[in-house]
Amino acid sequence: MSALSSRLLRSYNDLWRISPSHIMRNFYGRENGTGLDNIIKKQENCFAKRDQGTQINMIRSLSVWQRNYFNSRCKSDKCKQDNLTAVLHGIEDLRLEQRPIPTISEDEVLIAMDCVGICGSDIHYWVNGRIGHFVLTKPMIIGHESSGVITKVGSRVRNLVVGDRVAMEPGIPCGKCELCKIGKYNLCPDMVFCATPPYDGNLTRYYKQAAHFCFKLPDHVTMEEGALLEPLSVGVHACRRADVGLGSKLLILGAGTIGLVSLIAAQSMGATEIMITDLLQDRLNIAEELGATHTLLLKRDDSLEEILECVRQTMNGEPDKSIDCCGAESSTRLAIMATRSGGVVVVVGMGAEEMKLPLLNALIREVDIRGVFRYCNDYAGALALVASGQANVKRLVTHHFDITETEKAFETSRCGLGGPIKVMIHVQPRDTNNPVKF
Repeated sequence: MSALSSRLLRSYNDLWRISPSHIMRNFYGRENGTGLDNIIKKQENCFAKRDQGTQINMIRSLSVWQRNYFNSRCKSDKCKQDNLTAVLHGIEDLRLEQRPIPTISEDEVLIAMDCVGICGSDIHYWVNGRIGHFVLTKPMIIGHESSGVITKVGSRVRNLVVGDRVAMEPGIPCGKCELCKIGKYNLCPDMVFCATPPYDGNLTRYYKQAAHFCFKLPDHVTMEEGALLEPLSVGVHACRRADVGLGSKLLILGAGTIGLVSLIAAQSMGATEIMITDLLQDRLNIAEELGATHTLLLKRDDSLEEILECVRQTMNGEPDKSIDCCGAESSTRLAIMATRSGGVVVVVGMGAEEMKLPLLNALIREVDIRGVFRYCNDYAGALALVASGQANVKRLVTHHFDITETEKAFETSRCGLGGPIKVMIHVQPRDTNNPVKF
């Protein structure tokens, strides 16, 4: 051990014998002391064991925490009035403006937002001002696929501390209705869901969130992956609704974000043969990279009979599950007709309110048709897939923009400039909160 390390160790030993938690909290302030709990516990253990090597490592960890803490204090002092926010005022009227920093309740946390992905629903609201009966009637903050860093916790929050990196499940149910009680909280009639009229989203520098709908990210998971837990949860929920399991033969219609996350989820659940279709070859190339067994490039003038025959020949039979991620009448019709008798069709994509579909065909063959609306109890599973390395969602991110470039990001997503799959908006500079570069 060097002389400098020895002197440093002796000085920390002297301080630590007095009262570690007392010193730390007096030094940083009681409101910030909780962020040091893990370091304090490790320090107490290693000092009790007189493990000098571990002690030096812990001192270095403490120094890193100190530096990060003071950097965050400096940044917050400079930016404490800066809550730049993307607000949708009407059709194709997206503005950046300052909003007040939210005040949290005892069960909430305040989050410095890091990454927010653009979802198809965001584009729908921007272009059409509505999705079904959800109609934009007043200015609304956009965005709901998100991750960030906790900057403040409510008095009753026990599972999170300042500095935790989290992904946020963007829907908060009432928790009291019958649907919530039976575990189907995604169907709660009083759901408060980010960026769904009349409720604001989280493409903003600071956002408040119910603590129990925050999911702490492991150290090796990036902020971008945290934001992608939202669409991945849709894929997990779709596969669960389709009863995907060991040996399933699955047809996925549409290789956009939801089609690709459904592919990823189906593989993790044991599906052994997966065909995915799309009108764009670039998307199918990504599907192949992610492990699709078969891909099928469709043309707009292809007949239903031609497509059905191609599916049967390629898969050596009919799929027992189909997931429609497009929502167009033609794709939902194809899903029903292609699925084997006694199979399951899940419709994820939202299309027209009314469609003409072959229901008699489904009826006499007992093909179940099931809907999917968001997700329910799927975030933890999605995080486990990403953390374990089973779900490679990084490949989905094709474009990066700063929050000041929000309108350009939306244009890129809508117009398909550069073949976007997932467009990510960074509220903080890229990789600020990542353990390694994304």
